[in-house]
Parts: sequence; C-alpha cells; structure tokens
Amino acid sequence: MSKKDHKKINAMRILDTHKVAYNVLEYEWEEGRGTGVHAAEELHLPAERVFKTLVGRGAKTGPVVFCIPVAAELDLKQAARISGNKSVELIHVKELLGITGYMRGGCSPVGMKKLFPTYFDETMAQFDAVYVSAGLRGMQIQLNPQELAEVVQAQFVPLTM
Repeated sequence: MSKKDHKKINAMRILDTHKVAYNVLEYEWEEGRGTGVHAAEELHLPAERVFKTLVGRGAKTGPVVFCIPVAAELDLKQAARISGNKSVELIHVKELLGITGYMRGGCSPVGMKKLFPTYFDETMAQFDAVYVSAGLRGMQIQLNPQELAEVVQAQFVPLTM
C-alpha cells in the first residue's frame, strides 16, 4: 500500500516533512504474538530487514533508543558503552507510553515525544530498504535506513550479541 492510502500518523508526518520516501505495510497484530518476528512472518519479509525499536535508560543519558534486527538480542553492555553510559537497562513496558508516546508492539524510532539519543545496529546500513514500526501496532514502514538515520540523528553501531 502506498502512504496515500493511510491516515497520517505522527511518524509519517515527520517523514513527509523531511521528504523521506516510505511505504506502509499492514498486518494483523495479535496480543501475545506482537513481536517483530511475527511482523516479518505476517508480511513475508526477511527477518534481517525488519528492525524492532527498544528503549533503554542510561545511568547518565536517561532514555536511549536502539533499533536491532527483530530476531536479535540487544547486548546491554555494548549498548551502555556506545551510548556513553556505565549501564543501560530496558525500560519497563508500563513506562513506554509515558516516555515515548508509543505502546509496546507499536514503538517507532520516528516521532517519539523527544528526540532521544538513537543507535541503529550496524547491519541496518547494509540494506537499501528496511522495515520499522510506523508507530501503530500492525503497521510497518519500509524506507531507506540512511534517510531514517538522518531524521532521528542515529548512528550505525554494533548492538547485538
């Protein structure tokens, strides 16, 4: 589906403002199956191109955002080193909406309440197009990772175990 077929949500408006081309894909989101791997399966996409957005709290920086492949696990020690923190812990799901404006299963790196320090796993940079949450459960955005990184001021770094 094209971006014109959807009601504009915050992430889309921001991408439009930055003149970033994107496509919107929708799938049936289910509680208990609302993982990034499920999104990749439902949309018949290679899991290495679908990225989940995780939000941590650094001892020095406060909230910090990480995008990693949906099937991968964040290396918290590496995340702390890269973000300039002594330690990073993932925020509790109950805090996600208040900090980011997004719910679990629909957290996008674009359009959070504030522009937090953001880091993309280095594997994202090898693709010409990747998929991230659009900011709603059951909706993904396909776009160029370099353009996405410019919008959210992200760095490509090694983040996974």
